[in-house]
Amino acid sequence: MTICATEGATALGSPHRAALTIAADGSYAARLARHDDAAGSRFPERWTLSGPEPYAVPLPGSQPEEPDSELLPLADGRVLILRRIADRFALSLLYPTGPGTGELLLGTVTAPELTLLPPAPGGMLGYALAPGERGTELWRVHGGAHGPERVTEIPGRCTGGVWLDRDGRLLALDQELTGRTKTVVLDLARGGEASPLLQITEDSNDRLLMADPDSGLLLLRSDAPGHDRMGWGVLGSSLPVRFPECLRPAEGFVTPFAVQPGRMLMPESCAVAFRIDTAHGPRLGVWQPSGRRLRQLPAPEGWLAGTGLWTAGGELLLPCETAARPCGVARMAVPLEPVPGRASATGAAGAVPAPRAAEDPGAGTGPGSGYPVEVAAGSVGGIVPDAGDADIGSTPSAQLPDGGAEPPGIPAHPHMCRPVPLQQAPLAAPEARWSAISRQVRIPSGATQPVDPATDSSAWGNPLRFLGEVPTRTAVSDLTE
Repeated sequence: MTICATEGATALGSPHRAALTIAADGSYAARLARHDDAAGSRFPERWTLSGPEPYAVPLPGSQPEEPDSELLPLADGRVLILRRIADRFALSLLYPTGPGTGELLLGTVTAPELTLLPPAPGGMLGYALAPGERGTELWRVHGGAHGPERVTEIPGRCTGGVWLDRDGRLLALDQELTGRTKTVVLDLARGGEASPLLQITEDSNDRLLMADPDSGLLLLRSDAPGHDRMGWGVLGSSLPVRFPECLRPAEGFVTPFAVQPGRMLMPESCAVAFRIDTAHGPRLGVWQPSGRRLRQLPAPEGWLAGTGLWTAGGELLLPCETAARPCGVARMAVPLEPVPGRASATGAAGAVPAPRAAEDPGAGTGPGSGYPVEVAAGSVGGIVPDAGDADIGSTPSAQLPDGGAEPPGIPAHPHMCRPVPLQQAPLAAPEARWSAISRQVRIPSGATQPVDPATDSSAWGNPLRFLGEVPTRTAVSDLTE
């Protein structure tokens, strides 16, 4: 899930509105840009990111857009726009037609509120949430047979929106009901059937921020430790959630916006990029579960803070806007921290051992102590609030809905990542520097000149890879401090 920043947002920890939305496949992006007139009126703008050089195409309509209009880029280059018109919302597709802008009206939705969800996997479907008095309606606003279609209604007020698979079938939402917020998952192949996904304790507020379908890595926020903290773990596990101290910097508020793809069953080595809002402006953060620190890097000039994507080749791409280059992408080869060797598991293959801290909640009160939790599907789990640098890997108490009894004709639930061992003692990695907008360089420690990756392969770093290796499970003792 990409979480982005609103223009002019200054309060630390305040919610952010997307400055730029990137399509599900990373091919296009869209935003509301400003005219150079005195009024600063807005117009839709589409960015092409898949070519050798990024470029922008304006898609102005017959009149300026309102600030609350929302955009969703599709993988075919068209842009879905949502506009409020009196007591309803109109949805249209925008596309360039020579010197002008083509527009195809899809239909309208009558609702007091309507908010577009993040781009669905595949890049050709669009969904939106419409909170109401009785509950929250989920709408398929693009990709249906007859315009906008109501999919289902969920009790309570739902926000967020995180896709859990690559097929666009499982959608996680944060559901506020009876004064508590919990994460539920909707199975869109079964008419939007809802099941509990994340519940750390009965009284805690638990929100899912990001999920990586490849590795199973989850990032969440919860007040289960006593105050609002960011935690992490692995989808489908009953082992305790970790709340690293490094994800609570003394100055600033962290928000994840991009995760490294392709780390199949390797959540401990999966890197996450963060926007760090400080009193002096946004910074870039990079963190891995196997690491003990949040590396803070200077953001490139003109970064549309909180937007970006990680390529399969390991490059972090951040869209930028400067006076000299109104449409650019800063590229960075982030040197990741190597992951220590995995310990062998004991017990039967496929078994998920319960952590010692969860078995004995009262054994100790210091860092690494476990607390009893209640999770979906009858599993057991725990909370491990990490202090200082005592951050080791673990897995969260999120469970997928049971797909054992599928109706005839409905495909089985997609296979989800199983827990894998999460180790400690990461090695320090060299810092990286931003390249020019379309070229990347690296300045090694102690060097006075940048190293060109085109002539020196060592400039790309040397992260440890486990090619062809089947991860094994670790002993319970390796998961507790």
